[in-house]
Amino acid sequence: MRIRTTLLTGVLLTALILPEPGQAFCGFYVAKADTDLFNSASKVVLVRDRDRTVITMANDYRGEPEEFALVVPVPTFIEREQINVGDRAIIDHLDAYSAPRLVEYHDSNPCQMYKYRRLESAALEEREVSDDGGSSAGAFGVTIEASYTVGEYDILILSAEESSGLETWLRKSGYRIPEGASDVLGSYIRQGMRFFVAKVNLKEQSKLGFSYLRPLQVAYESRKFMLPVRLGTVNADGPQELFVFVLNRSGRVETTNYRTVRLPSNVEVPVFVKDDFADFYRDLFAREVEKERMRTVFLEYAWDMGWCDPCAADPLSDRELRELGVFWLDDRSSGDRRFKPQARDVFITRLHLRYTGETFPDDLVFQETGDRTNFQGRYVIRHPWKGNPNECREARQYFAELQRRHQREAETLASLTGWDIDEIRDRMDLGVVAVEEDDRPWWKKLWSDGR
Repeated sequence: MRIRTTLLTGVLLTALILPEPGQAFCGFYVAKADTDLFNSASKVVLVRDRDRTVITMANDYRGEPEEFALVVPVPTFIEREQINVGDRAIIDHLDAYSAPRLVEYHDSNPCQMYKYRRLESAALEEREVSDDGGSSAGAFGVTIEASYTVGEYDILILSAEESSGLETWLRKSGYRIPEGASDVLGSYIRQGMRFFVAKVNLKEQSKLGFSYLRPLQVAYESRKFMLPVRLGTVNADGPQELFVFVLNRSGRVETTNYRTVRLPSNVEVPVFVKDDFADFYRDLFAREVEKERMRTVFLEYAWDMGWCDPCAADPLSDRELRELGVFWLDDRSSGDRRFKPQARDVFITRLHLRYTGETFPDDLVFQETGDRTNFQGRYVIRHPWKGNPNECREARQYFAELQRRHQREAETLASLTGWDIDEIRDRMDLGVVAVEEDDRPWWKKLWSDGR
């Protein structure tokens, strides 16, 4: 049987289907924009410390397992002990924890807030006073350096002398290689990289009882801090969607050969976005991609893993982080009450890109910035106070400002998403609040209202 081969959407590398610190945002979290909002979204987790890397690949393959395989350029030889099968649920947890989020507030009674501020001010003043095809591989300049079975996967580690020989061997071994793959394969061969090839062992999969493909993990040491993405675009039928989660000790990670840009964040949007948050975020991201002509990597989240504010999901436990490959954690937090149960000394960077082979002609190259300033894609809705606009002077001022705030929210939403502003205003039902005209002399306004 010939193994159907297509390139996995957005995967790191090449999936061939074949065979400011301490800043508190507060607010109540109500919705998140996780990777499920985007079609054919591939997820890669990179754990990095010095020259050590653990990479976990969760591909978006949907099809028969016998037709799946993953081909990944790797910078060094990979031994059996460096390969593991991961847990997709942990990646989903990491995705949920770091996803852009919607938070909501409820405006307080402005009359009571004035009295509270007066009391608070007085109190403050008081305080201050006080193996298949192996036999023929050599004929094509291909060397099978190792073969392993890990979980439900059969894995080969290949090296090659030239791309045409590797391409021919792959075709003869049952892989349908798309046109244009040879040039990309050749570029990796010239860099001295090897190829990690994995396909499903149906007998092992049946024995283990899994009905889905689990993520693959590879650990290696190399000065290269990069992610091969080009091979995944060779036969793609459209732009690729890729999420990269980087876990390290030092702080935020960015790309060096492409611009890394923070998405618009901490903006107020109309209340109805609560029901349309998925559409809102998809259109916001698409608009930013269009502005940047699909040539930019976007930062969606950068935060210390020990906490979150507001939390779209709990921080990952030390056990989950170790399973992702965070090898520098010790065991003290699990048994010693002096240490927090949350993760320590782990910083997460979440990057999101949409790309084609033309807009991202080179693989992603990363650097650790050492910047531990917290950032998150965060969008705010504020429910207005529903009281009497004539209860006090502050209430009248509040409703006058509320009209201006709603207009700003409408304009912001239109700018972020490209939605029609007249339709936004209709959905917001922007009417005029009836406020009695206060025609008293100014000195009576100053010393009245029961103060």
